[in-house]
Amino acid sequence: MLRDDALQGKTIVVTGGGTGLGKAMGTYFLKLGANLVITSRKADVLEKTAAEMEKETGGKVLALSCDVRDYAQVEHVLAETIKTFGQVDCLLNNAAGNFISPTERLSANAFSTIIDIVLKGSVNCSLAFGKHWIKEKQAGNILNIVTTYAFTGSAYVVPSACAKGGVLAMTRSLAAEWGKYGIRTNAIAPGPFPTKGAWDRLLPGDLAEKFDFKKRVPLKRIGEHQELANLAAFLVSDFSSYINGEIITIDGGEWLQGAGQFNGLEAIPDELWDSFEQMTRSAKGS
Repeated sequence: MLRDDALQGKTIVVTGGGTGLGKAMGTYFLKLGANLVITSRKADVLEKTAAEMEKETGGKVLALSCDVRDYAQVEHVLAETIKTFGQVDCLLNNAAGNFISPTERLSANAFSTIIDIVLKGSVNCSLAFGKHWIKEKQAGNILNIVTTYAFTGSAYVVPSACAKGGVLAMTRSLAAEWGKYGIRTNAIAPGPFPTKGAWDRLLPGDLAEKFDFKKRVPLKRIGEHQELANLAAFLVSDFSSYINGEIITIDGGEWLQGAGQFNGLEAIPDELWDSFEQMTRSAKGS
């Protein structure tokens, strides 16, 4: 969709950029000409990913260890990014954590851990980068990764739902408040885009096979990482310069499938529908 130089000269910071979806999006940004900064808490993973990205794309990657829960570390990332590339144009808040568990089994500390990484981490990064852009009178771009259950809530992932719901509210709030500074704030709400490490932790053993996401998606498949990268690249590019405060869903229709009261009727076989039709016709004739 985008031309090869669509992100030429832009510097983009991706939190949680060492693995999974963050890595996929960052790699595509590099292919489109961006300078890239990736962060996570695992320095060894970051260095390996940075080397792989540079080899694949020929682009420049700065890998910085950062715990987004610590505002001082976030400020360090900002300072090192500017030192290396001269400026920063976009922040992608992608770092996250999650537990799948009955809520009554969670400790208060477990709940706080998710809130701190997802919500507080996104707040810390948005504050640091936003204040910099405002001070420098520079346009900026914040893209947040949320989830479709941020709209609705969800059982068994209550800490994540609360945190992502907060990030969603922050997205719309900052879009309204910081638009006057030329800072756009948007979000993507992905559906099932399985990644090896994260999904193995969430659904261990044969649980992933039993809980088959493809059955819940009207398109009957899971998302491909490049599809998410395509959308993210558009939203961080100048081609989306009038989009502000939007949360764009990319889930193959999954959350709508769960929302419709009768959507589960797709499980009814054709022959049973034939019987229903005959019953309906008989009832009308009586």
